[in-house]
Amino acid sequence: MTPLQTVTQALAGRFPSEQHMVPDLDRIRLLTDLMGDPQRAYASVHLTGTNGKTTVARMIDALLSAFGLRTGRYTSPHLTSPTERICLDGTPLSDERFAEVYAEVAPLVDLVDSRFRDIQGGQPVTFFEVLTAMAFAAFADAPVDVAVLEVGLGGRWDATNVVDAQTCVVLGVGLDHVPLLGTTVAEIAEEKAGIITAGATVVMAAQEVEAAKVLLARCAEVGATVAREGLEWGVLERRTAVGGQLLTLQGLAGVYDELFLPLHGAHQASNAAAALAAVEAFLGGGTQGRIDIDAVREGFAAVTSPGRLEVLRSGPTVLVDAAHNPPGMAASIDGLTDAFAFTSLVVVLACLGDKDVRGMLEVLEPAVSAVVVTTVSSPRAMSVDDLAALATEVLGEERVHVEDRLDDAIDTAVRLAEDDRGYGSGGVLVTGSVVTAGEARRLLVR
Repeated sequence: MTPLQTVTQALAGRFPSEQHMVPDLDRIRLLTDLMGDPQRAYASVHLTGTNGKTTVARMIDALLSAFGLRTGRYTSPHLTSPTERICLDGTPLSDERFAEVYAEVAPLVDLVDSRFRDIQGGQPVTFFEVLTAMAFAAFADAPVDVAVLEVGLGGRWDATNVVDAQTCVVLGVGLDHVPLLGTTVAEIAEEKAGIITAGATVVMAAQEVEAAKVLLARCAEVGATVAREGLEWGVLERRTAVGGQLLTLQGLAGVYDELFLPLHGAHQASNAAAALAAVEAFLGGGTQGRIDIDAVREGFAAVTSPGRLEVLRSGPTVLVDAAHNPPGMAASIDGLTDAFAFTSLVVVLACLGDKDVRGMLEVLEPAVSAVVVTTVSSPRAMSVDDLAALATEVLGEERVHVEDRLDDAIDTAVRLAEDDRGYGSGGVLVTGSVVTAGEARRLLVR
């Protein structure tokens, strides 16, 4: 058994569910205190929002690296390996280093658990808290100049929220993780606003009115400075290019043109503008003038975002995308339509049961020739039968195909995309959840 397999087995045995979250920061605060508060050894950029966090984190990472800074990046969930969550200089920890960091943190986790076991109703350390502590430790040991930290869930009670980041990014807030984070956009925004610290610069993407009111009120309460999409920063121009798009962005300190971004879709252009504004804020841009445009161009050109409209095969084109809610699915379909001239689109769909699956199907309905429903290995996955029934309600029986296994579903979708009997020569999109994108990548990437 490899070191990573040993750690993965230990984590699986200790934490039956990765999704468990307790609404307090008591355990992570005690754990980081026992570790010597490694998260205070470097500056941080902290991100929250409903969609786009991982991609924007990767963009910020690439930009900061182009400016010569050593970076740590912590994102979740992972596509194929937990090592993806903790990166140094854009590269995941090696299996061996991941295992070493776990070995360093595990005894302290046991100590925290023993202390909380004595408290009535005390909760043990969660899976996400352990991974967060490992990231903090790995970054301090490296050491890094700056950590780019994506919240796992919400913000206020997220384990990453023991940092005091002076640069915060709040991407669009929508309905997701209902009712865990709330049942309205305003309630969810309240949770996400919890990462905004006193005196911070907050890069805020376009928001629904209800969310904007909550976020701006939090900024006023703690004396944070706000930089808003469409006012202080945004996309001025975008042109589709081979392998991506060419952008002209309005930054906090000026205009940045001729930026090649090797990702597809208007939503990725908006993500790039948010990343640029965050890096400007972190580096003092806006007060000290425009940052080096050559470094900005270098950083954006180096951006990758696995599992986000990622092309894995050609003839026909097969893409994977981790969209897992209606706004994310809409952005992905728009990006695909913008970048690819398919005569038809066949979607392989596998979703988690606690998501707005009907909403995603309604987004897909006008865009697809056929949908092949299937399932994935997550215990939260919606069953094939339930998904097929829902898809038939939205799309009609003729467009819905059913396969019990993801590999068979992809084969069926490829055949349909190539079929001359009404579907034409088209593309295949495998989507519905991060788990779906990860399992498809394992099947299709050599």
